[in-house]
This record gives sequence, structure tokens and C-alpha cells, in this order.
Amino acid sequence: MTAPLILVEQRGHLLEISLNRPEKRNAMSWELLAQLEQAFIQAERLYNEKAARAVLVTAQGAFFSSGIDLESFTVSANKYGEHWRDNLFPMTDDLQRIFTRIEQCSLPVICVIHGLCLGLGLEMALACDFRIAAARSRFSLPESRLGMIPDVGGTARLLNLVNLSIAKELIMTGRTFDAEYAERVGIVNYVVPKEDLLKRAEELADELALAAPMAVSYAKRALNDMAETQRKLQIEAWAQAQLLRTEDFLEAVNAVIAKKQVTEWKGK
Repeated sequence: MTAPLILVEQRGHLLEISLNRPEKRNAMSWELLAQLEQAFIQAERLYNEKAARAVLVTAQGAFFSSGIDLESFTVSANKYGEHWRDNLFPMTDDLQRIFTRIEQCSLPVICVIHGLCLGLGLEMALACDFRIAAARSRFSLPESRLGMIPDVGGTARLLNLVNLSIAKELIMTGRTFDAEYAERVGIVNYVVPKEDLLKRAEELADELALAAPMAVSYAKRALNDMAETQRKLQIEAWAQAQLLRTEDFLEAVNAVIAKKQVTEWKGK
């Protein structure tokens, strides 16, 4: 029997949802994302039953997530049709829907990050309400180095957390940055030693549980609506629909699969 790619465990008022693909550095495949969505459907049910007060998102193994599993996403032709790149919106909509479910979860969601948190992994973390990172964690949105932009909320939600200049720098360069920088600019709430990571997340969850559950949930909804993320997600999808038709994107994907690096961009 194949092990689940998402582990779900309830401990008192906490629901822990954990990425469980450590042999692939928790790279996100379609199957993992489908299981992740089901886990948050379960979280919503537990909120309605008054059986949970917070969600912790964690990861098994040495890394939080290395991002998208490019090899898995080569099956897009089977899922969306042979000419899927000519109409990218159905795929983008599916991906955005999953992370928007995290963002709109009635329970507060605390993301617990260690090791690498890259690309789609960071986009998922940005959909959570709070991020607590282990010291020496590393982050990046490297999509520009693949001829793309972050289009599953990475652009929209990063801009909700940091100023425009910092968002431009991180997205346009695709550079890697450390946990201390992420805390300084407001991407993560706390940086703690790795051995204290889960303890600090549970402390925050306990603090949230001291407040009235409906007040916490409605405060989250009100703040999310004020951030106007949905309009920004539409702009992300529009830009990505143009970029995924380019020769630069195809060359970059082939280079990653071949474990090479693009040395010269065509600009088309």
C-alpha cells in the first residue's frame, strides 16, 4: 500500500497537516496537492464541529518543500489536453483554488518551516496565516529563472506582506534568502532554533485558542478581504498564461529535468 503524501493528525485542539514526500524533498505533485486539499476540507469540517482551533502545516524529512515537481507536471497534457499551454487558465485555477482554500480556512493556519522552502512550497506557506521558520531555513521564488512568475499566489500574497520594492527584487531576481531576512522584511513571523520549532508553533496556537473562535475566524476573513488577494490572483494568471507559451519556458523546464542550467535566454 502506498504511503499517503499528506499526513493528518489531530492532537487536542490542533490539527496537524504534514507533507509526506521526504524522498522527493516534498516536491509538490498533482497527487500531493489533491490530498492537501482534502486535508483542508477536513479542517473546515472540524471547525464546524467545534473540534479544532488551529491548523499546523508541517513537513516530514530534511526539507519543508523544494517546490513544484516538474516531472509530475509533464502529465498536464493528460489532465488538460494536448494543447494545455494555449489555455493555461484551467490549470492555474485548479492550483490557485487549493491554496485559496488554505487562505480561506475558517481556522487559523500556522506554517512550520525548516530546511528549504522554495517556489510552490513558499507559495503554499504564504497562503497560511502565520509562518514560523527554523534558523538556517532558506527561501526563494525562483520562477523567473524558469521563464515564469509565481502564479499560485506567490506574487499576490508576497505583495500583501512586504513593500513593493522588496517584492519586485525577490520575484524578479528569483534569489535565495535566509530565514533572518524573511523575518526582517515580514515574510515570517518568528525564527527559532529548529529544536524549538514545533513548540513555538503550538504556543502560538494555544494563544489563538484563548480568543473567541468566531472572532478569530471573522477577523481572518475581514483582513483577507481587505487585502484583495483574489484580484491579484487574476493578474498572476494572466501574466503566466503569456509566459508559459514562450520558448524560454520550454527550454528552462527541459534544462531542469536534465539537471542543467539555461545559459542564454532567447527572449521569446
